[in-house]
Formats: sequence, structure tokens, C-alpha cells
Amino acid sequence: MVTFMSPEDCHAQSAKNKENYLHYIVEGKDTIYIDEIKASKVYSRLPKQKGKEWRKYYKLVHNFSKTYPYALAARRIVQRADKNIEDNNLKRLKRDRYIDAVQEELFEVFEEPLTNLTISQGALLMKLIDREIGKSSYMIIKDYKNGIAARFWQGVAKLFGSDLKKPYDPEGEDKKVEELVQIWDAGDFEAFYFSLFWKDPPKVEIPSKYM
Repeated sequence: MVTFMSPEDCHAQSAKNKENYLHYIVEGKDTIYIDEIKASKVYSRLPKQKGKEWRKYYKLVHNFSKTYPYALAARRIVQRADKNIEDNNLKRLKRDRYIDAVQEELFEVFEEPLTNLTISQGALLMKLIDREIGKSSYMIIKDYKNGIAARFWQGVAKLFGSDLKKPYDPEGEDKKVEELVQIWDAGDFEAFYFSLFWKDPPKVEIPSKYM
């Protein structure tokens, strides 16, 4: 439900509450309602393209749709964990117990869907986690566990042609990925995906507590 209010009344509301009201002005006998509508992009359904580069791009867009929701969830999980550790001033023993509990919970929720990712999707997820959290997967493991664990998982990753230490490069080799992130942030990814594949992107189920 939208509540209408005058600019004078609206001025008395907090910035948070202002979002729930529609401004209006009165000119003579006319009432003019004022609002700002976010611009939307319209993507035409494109004919299927052929060629090596297009196949590579289609694969990237599909892999992005399958992995970016997990990267966003990872950002929220790490932020929540960092905040809890800081707010409660957890020392080493309690901190380690808390991290182990979080890790056990995450394995229970995410292990099955993540193990169903392909190698290329897993590598892309590592890059997207780096982008969202601001540090590589290697450093996340090292910060939360220890250097031995980080080196172990780095070795596992290299067996699959990935590198946990490799940073996200939005201006270089990850430029096309960054373009997809911007499309996602603008709220246009579903329409963009449909324009390429003529169908909606796959649904990635993330529990609400991690959203």
C-alpha cells in the first residue's frame, strides 16, 4: 500500500520512512504525484550465434548464473562471521570453535549443490568470491584456519586447473565477468540471459538465512 503525503509532511519524516511515501504537489485544482522510476533495459531475443567465441561466451554466462548467487551468499556469511568474532571479541579457542561450527553448518547446506558444479564453474566461483569478499579463497582459508589448510586446498585446486591465489582482474581477463556482474546489479540479468538462451536462467536455491 502506498501512502500519499505533501512535501511539507514528508520533510518531517526520517530518510528511512520517506521511501514509503509518494510525493505530490498541488497546482490549482490539480494534484500531481511525483516519483522516480528506475530505468529498465529491454533485451531483444537474439538469434542463436555460432562460432568458438560465442560458444565460450554462452558457457561463461551460463556458468555465471549458476555460481554468482553462491558468491553473494559467501560474502554475507563471511561478513556475518567477521562481525560475530569482532562483536564478541572471540579469542583463539572460542574463535576456532565458532569457525568450526560455521563450517560444519555450511557443509551440511552447500556441500551437495557445490559438488555438482563443473570444474569451470568452480574456478569461476573462486574468482567471484574474491570479487565479493575482497580477498582470494586462499587468503580466506588462511585467515579462518591456517596456512597448512590453505596450502592443502591450493594443491587440490591446481589438480583441477584452478588457482586459489589468483586475484580477480576486472580490467583484464575477467572483464566479461565484471560486465555480467554489472548487468546483475542493475537487475537485468534474467532478461539478458533470456535474450541469449530463449529461456530463464537456472534457479539456484540459497537458504534465506544466507541471503
